[in-house]
Amino acid sequence: MNFPTEPFLNGAFRDPASKNRTTLINPATEEPLCDVAAASVEEVNFAVQSASEVWHSTWRDMKPGKRAEILFSIARVLRENSERIARLECAQIGKPISDARDEAALGARVFEYYAGAIGKFCGQTIPVASGGFDFTLRQPMGVVAAIVPWNFPFPIACWKVAPALAAGNSVVLKPASLSPLTALVLGELAHAAGLPAGALQVLPGSGSSIGDALVTNALVRKVSFTGSTEVGRRIMELASRDLKRISLELGGKSPNIVFADSDWRLAAESSPMSVFANTGQDCCARSRVFVEKSIFEAFVEVFLDATRKLVVGDPEKDETQLGPLVSSGQRVVVEEFLADARARGNKFACGGGRLFSKGYFLEPTVLLEVGKEDRCWREEIFGPVVCITPFEEEARMIQDVNASPYGLSGSIWTNDLRRAIRVSRAVESGVLSVNSHSSLHVEAPFGGFKQSGIGRDLGMHAMEGYTELKNVYVAL
Repeated sequence: MNFPTEPFLNGAFRDPASKNRTTLINPATEEPLCDVAAASVEEVNFAVQSASEVWHSTWRDMKPGKRAEILFSIARVLRENSERIARLECAQIGKPISDARDEAALGARVFEYYAGAIGKFCGQTIPVASGGFDFTLRQPMGVVAAIVPWNFPFPIACWKVAPALAAGNSVVLKPASLSPLTALVLGELAHAAGLPAGALQVLPGSGSSIGDALVTNALVRKVSFTGSTEVGRRIMELASRDLKRISLELGGKSPNIVFADSDWRLAAESSPMSVFANTGQDCCARSRVFVEKSIFEAFVEVFLDATRKLVVGDPEKDETQLGPLVSSGQRVVVEEFLADARARGNKFACGGGRLFSKGYFLEPTVLLEVGKEDRCWREEIFGPVVCITPFEEEARMIQDVNASPYGLSGSIWTNDLRRAIRVSRAVESGVLSVNSHSSLHVEAPFGGFKQSGIGRDLGMHAMEGYTELKNVYVAL
């Protein structure tokens, strides 16, 4: 397999000034995959300066129809290369190939959506008391820094880059150091599809070495970040120095609420994949399950049966549902949580151990009898671990749901429409689904409450977040 290994700058892969390289490890085999060149601060400054120049000279004032044509072309080229993208994702982070193919297709669909949105993204005319003619404009900001995580590298890169470009900005994309390959391919394919050189720059490397330089560069007008809450706080502090616009999609500890009047068996059968998909490395993972007491034991039995049937193994096989954790370090982090659970006397209903002699695999783990003060209940684990607890009173349950610094996603299972609306309003979360586990729709806003972030990705709300709103009054 051919791996892109250099920064993508001004329409071409270029050797960086630094000789530092990062060795990527296939998490399913623990074998070296390739060495990727790490960009330096020099490349950061070059990329931002070049992105600013192409924005001023070409991209900002390109006619909307032409910009849409280019984004549609990018979508087409991504579809033509979807298997290559999926194979790279599978290799670099252990993503099951069936999921990787779905995510490659999702990236193309995101570009199609925003290509079509360009001609529908409008300002307003406003009647004002003084008469005259008042109208608003949505204008691009300039250079956007897009910083994406390793758990869904390709789709998240697409849903930051596409709306930013559609709104008329240029983008400097910083992928996670564990997963740069599909971001580099995105830059290559976007340029091949007709995007002007420099409108999308891709900088692999460590966030600790080049992240600050990117966020604090004076030419960067907006920072869009998805990742940990800890790093999000750091970015917010740095961006505050010159009041850069920011959007942050951060951590989560999402609830899954199951009432006795629901189709609870369907909920139990489907809920394991709401937390174990992507090996639990998902900020939307429903890792706290609240089940009404009258159905608790039956629900747990069905949930455990469904969990034991999950296919964990080689991510290159079509039948695999769960692959390895992304790295040995991430597996250590999850195992520390499990050790704490054992020390606190939590009940391991299933799982809790390693799988196979090679690869960073862990068994899907179901914990019962977990206290509300225990780490596994309170903190984001980012691994295949779920806690299930019974509840009796709706009001008290909602208090427990909201007693978290996070508020990203969640599910509510009930066949009582009034209860569904009432509980949806009460739960402090940016994205909820009723009688499903669907967190994400290209057409709808995605983002969190509280320490789960600021701003929204996807939908038309994302395009608003990549523009400045200007009001113009004309006296008549």
